[in-house]
Amino acid sequence: MTETTRPTNGRADKRARGASQSAASAGASSAGGLRIERVFTTAGRHPYDEVSWERRDVVQTNWKTGEVVFEQRSVEFPDFWSVNASTIVTTKYFRGALGTPVREQSLRALIDRVVKTYRKAGEDFGYFADPDSAEIFEHELTWMLLHQYFSFNSPVWFNVGTASPQQVSACFILSVDDSMDSILNWYREEGFIFKGGSGAGLNLSRIRSSKELLSSGGTASGPVSFMRGADASAGTIKSGGATRRAAKMVVLDVDHPDIEEFIETKANEERKIRALRDAGFDMDLGGKDITSVQYQNANNSVRVTDEFMRAVEDGADFGLRARLDNRVIETVDARALFDKIALAAWECADPGIQYDDTINDWHTNPETGRITASNPCSEYMSLDNSSCNLASLNLLKFLRDDDTFDAELFEKAVELIITAMDISICFADFPTEAIGDTTRAYRQLGIGYANLGALLMATGHGYDSEGGRTFAAAITSLMTGTAYRRSAELAGIVGAYDGYARNADAHKRVMRKHQAANDSLRPIGSLDAAVHKRATKAWDGVVKIGEANGYRNAQASVLAPTGTIGFMMDCDTTGIEPDFSLVKFKKLVGGGSLQIVNQTIPRALKKLGYTAETAEAIVEYIAENGHVVDAPGLRPEHYEVFDTAMGQRAIKPLGHVRMMAAAQPFLSGAISKTVNLPESASVSDIAEVYLQGWKLGLKALAVYRDNCKVGQPLADAKAAKVEETKAEPVTVEKVVYKQPTRKRLPKARPSQTRSFSVGGAEGYMISGSYPDDGLGEVFLKLGKQGSTLAGVMDAFSIAVSIALQYGVPLETYVQKFTNLKFEPAGLTDDPDIRMAQSIMDYIFRRLALDYLSFDERSELGIYTATERARQVETGSYLPAEAEEVSESESLKNDAGDEVDTDQFDAPVPTTARTTSELFEKITGTSVDAPLCLTCGTKMRPSGSCYVCEGCGSTSGCS
Repeated sequence: MTETTRPTNGRADKRARGASQSAASAGASSAGGLRIERVFTTAGRHPYDEVSWERRDVVQTNWKTGEVVFEQRSVEFPDFWSVNASTIVTTKYFRGALGTPVREQSLRALIDRVVKTYRKAGEDFGYFADPDSAEIFEHELTWMLLHQYFSFNSPVWFNVGTASPQQVSACFILSVDDSMDSILNWYREEGFIFKGGSGAGLNLSRIRSSKELLSSGGTASGPVSFMRGADASAGTIKSGGATRRAAKMVVLDVDHPDIEEFIETKANEERKIRALRDAGFDMDLGGKDITSVQYQNANNSVRVTDEFMRAVEDGADFGLRARLDNRVIETVDARALFDKIALAAWECADPGIQYDDTINDWHTNPETGRITASNPCSEYMSLDNSSCNLASLNLLKFLRDDDTFDAELFEKAVELIITAMDISICFADFPTEAIGDTTRAYRQLGIGYANLGALLMATGHGYDSEGGRTFAAAITSLMTGTAYRRSAELAGIVGAYDGYARNADAHKRVMRKHQAANDSLRPIGSLDAAVHKRATKAWDGVVKIGEANGYRNAQASVLAPTGTIGFMMDCDTTGIEPDFSLVKFKKLVGGGSLQIVNQTIPRALKKLGYTAETAEAIVEYIAENGHVVDAPGLRPEHYEVFDTAMGQRAIKPLGHVRMMAAAQPFLSGAISKTVNLPESASVSDIAEVYLQGWKLGLKALAVYRDNCKVGQPLADAKAAKVEETKAEPVTVEKVVYKQPTRKRLPKARPSQTRSFSVGGAEGYMISGSYPDDGLGEVFLKLGKQGSTLAGVMDAFSIAVSIALQYGVPLETYVQKFTNLKFEPAGLTDDPDIRMAQSIMDYIFRRLALDYLSFDERSELGIYTATERARQVETGSYLPAEAEEVSESESLKNDAGDEVDTDQFDAPVPTTARTTSELFEKITGTSVDAPLCLTCGTKMRPSGSCYVCEGCGSTSGCS
């Protein structure tokens, strides 16, 4: 955990008391409701009275513009909550207008708003045996939320207990048929879901292809053409009124006649993005010109069958079938089509892949209909026109001080959480009537977890190891087994879900499949053996109680990205992901920040038997280098424990796939996760990942090859590495600030005069530099002498020139004034800058080209026409003769002698603002992720999307 503070309130005694209770003690009572007993709380004492509270000021700024984007003073949180967690909860989840008495000011108000609503609904709908059980339920939930043991998904915090519709679900699946009414209704329903801050997925395979006829005799448009309209709608309706894009998933069956067009849609657009970028257009994520390209607001996935995958293996032909009569209208080479899928994913990360037969083999409701699609992140897979509400447990909270996993306490937590999740369906509102009807009839839930990567590291398990996978599988089995056992108990109290009778045999068959998978699991150590033993007992209860009562819920578990709620729980890792990096960026109370080494690392070193002195040396090495390779005293066989998603010992792609395969048999739904591959990965590498995903029994898989997409601002790895060799260490204990002095230009200095034209407006720029290089003055002539415009430009020129002479870096001006948009704007007469959004945009791009080095310009994304042309031809902006500068070479002078770097007054490195940026500075490698559109910091991967560590925003997943 980022915070090592743990609440001390007799927790060990409560654990012992909770562990002594049988599973049946929280089941049905003779009164016909659940009798809840205390596990975490103390009778006669409210959970809020057990912790220390403090007041904090939450102020968020966009670091690029300096603009304050959020401010709320004197908010109340427990003292062991991190600054990041309290900031994200305040900005994202507190309700009420800022500056008014109705605005929530304390975590107490937020938790009470949600938990009291759940308790009241539980009482109203007959879930509890007596009032005492209802009160204990409220206190137990409150305690777990307060101590960050779990969190509901974001819509719960947004909506429950407010005047807004009580939407609790984050995941939606829609449906569309082969009619114009249905297609237009699809646009409408998606719009309402996006407006509410959630995402949706659907399968377009019912829409006839562009190779089939309409009833009128004309040719159909095909599903890809209708994707354009939906994409434009999604790009216009920002989720929940926020600045991030809408989240959506579009699926097409592999036997659809338009499948090749579907596969290539985003790859073709990616080529268009590259061409427009090289022509000078702003094609970064959030750039003004990115809206001119299509299909950028959805994740695309191809739904493949076992028949198709076997044809791929055999090199056989495969038939594409008409939508109306299912006849084969075209035959293709299966392997060639599969290679096209891999090639497109290599180019732009889309499409992902979903394994249809595997998905439907684990389907509990096949009599109602097949599963054809998923939510945007691919973890929720169920009936069309349905939804799922999610909650995730913080696994590291269940690790005892003796490094054993508290499986019994984990069971108790799952029982309470799954009960609350089912209660929420009783009072929930839904965006469409069809979704509401299906969800109330099938009551799909999605309990999951976060912090698996941190738990494995803390217990001395490598993420890509048999021990790590077995431990993860046992925990997942226990979670889902406990959830379904409670579901069966609830069915005996408030009834099975409405669709159960129709699907009883299929549902019980899937429960036996889960049980068989658990029975085939072979524990490796005592840690997973203890968890597996309780999982086996839980699945026995699932089958026996379910046989008598049926089940309350058609689905129980998924593994979601847990982006924003992961920060709320102060988790080091999200969902099923490994640790992102070994160093972290931590905000401090009262302002400031600190670079820290993950707190799980010292715990892991102790678990592995290292002395305190050796562990301290290893931690210091990690702080300086960001990895463990050659760390003093660390045995090489233990390196795998500290493998991460990024860095020198990044986990191999198939390591991620194998971990997903370990957990998948114990989940109702699927797993939100993207398998990252290095930039050097080949098309065949991606094809192999997709093939192994099918063989290992996954339900869905997405890949991402580093730097495959243009639409995101990235730091050049080589430039970062060179800069790393010049800079001081990132951690600077003391900085001496000196009064700035003006360095005037000599009487005679080099200068150049340039004429320019922007959008038809003509002008002149005179720039003067110091003899030892470096821009020192700029004068701009625009408009007639004596005019207001000329006077303003003269004053602006003087202000910029004086600031340059006082040491303000030119890079700062370039960052501030490029992309500034106002008239006149448009075409220029400069071959290096063909388009400018304003005169200021042109001026500072030109100054960057004239006075900044290639590496400095690369960081800003500014290149000459020659460099852009070279990138199109060779894939690199670097000149052909450029060679990577080694660290030893960069520290030599012209004579080849070693340079004493202490003689230089090296600048303090730019302050990192997130873990991603800190990781880049320490390792000299880039994190392939976009910048947050809210606060401007670099996001980091989370499941199938990205999440901002600074403000909690996501790139599309709720």
